[in-house]
Amino acid sequence: MSEQRPRIAITCGEPAGIGYELVAAAAMRSHAAELVAIGDPALLRERSRVLDGPELDTPAWTPDAPRQAHRVGRLPVDPVPMAHPAQPGTLDPANAEAVVTSLKRAVRLAAEGQVDAIVTAPVHKGVINDAGLPFSGHTELLAEMTATETPVMMLVAGDLRVALATTHLPLRAVPEAITPERLEAVITALHHDLVDKFAIAAPRILVTGLNPHAGEGGHLGREEIDVIEPTLERLRAAGLGLVGPLPADTAFTPRALEGADAVLAMYHDQGLPVLKHAGFGRAVNVTLGLPIVRTSVDHGTALELAGTGRADGGSLQAAIELAADLALRRQHRPG
Repeated sequence: MSEQRPRIAITCGEPAGIGYELVAAAAMRSHAAELVAIGDPALLRERSRVLDGPELDTPAWTPDAPRQAHRVGRLPVDPVPMAHPAQPGTLDPANAEAVVTSLKRAVRLAAEGQVDAIVTAPVHKGVINDAGLPFSGHTELLAEMTATETPVMMLVAGDLRVALATTHLPLRAVPEAITPERLEAVITALHHDLVDKFAIAAPRILVTGLNPHAGEGGHLGREEIDVIEPTLERLRAAGLGLVGPLPADTAFTPRALEGADAVLAMYHDQGLPVLKHAGFGRAVNVTLGLPIVRTSVDHGTALELAGTGRADGGSLQAAIELAADLALRRQHRPG
């Protein structure tokens, strides 16, 4: 692996969405990292035509290719052709297999050390499942392929980092999912990667409660008393810097966030609306707990914008920059 220029694999996502044109647009910019796309090269060239400027050059790439600096307007591609011609805004289950194949190839390349990080453009879970391919999300697939028992989803917008104790669950299933074992595993992974990947020596983590007002002393639920607080106490005794459980409606105030390195929210829509309000369009999704570096965008496929050239590429750009930064830190860490 290079000690100077990280190599980043980018999966192009749902072909009917904005992923391909965002990846093409990213290739038209300067980058300190070497970029490699995994997807359909013909579709990348096609979607690059909706952007201002010349058509994207998409030479074939193989894992044994020598490392080289990124050249504006040129994006090497590890080819995964679509089964059918992709139409902007029109989902086609026939192309779902190529989408999943691209993701699996990126993970294998990272696991084998052929790339230093992966960045993923958005996919459409519905059409993948309609194609008969069981798929609940990037995070779950990454965990399965890397034998990671407890992956942790964290979004980053500037200095604000919000991780989730549970991810893609129906709201009614959340309380039962927040067990002492899961909470301890998530907090341990979050603390570890804040140290290991973000180079924060002694992370200070704010932990929200599950219920309004963090349970109001048991009057609005006992999860804080029975599960969350005892788990935090055990981990504090082990040396982790944890604050909480805090009421979620005040945990994100500027005063509460002062000096915090991350917030752990109990469920998806408790934490992410705050982060996306603060940084939508430049926020980055990071999967913690993995043996590889993976970042992603903070938005979906935006089918209505596909093929128009009007999609905002800020989140993908931020995801590439953060992936490169994390990869460089891994290269230079001791041992």
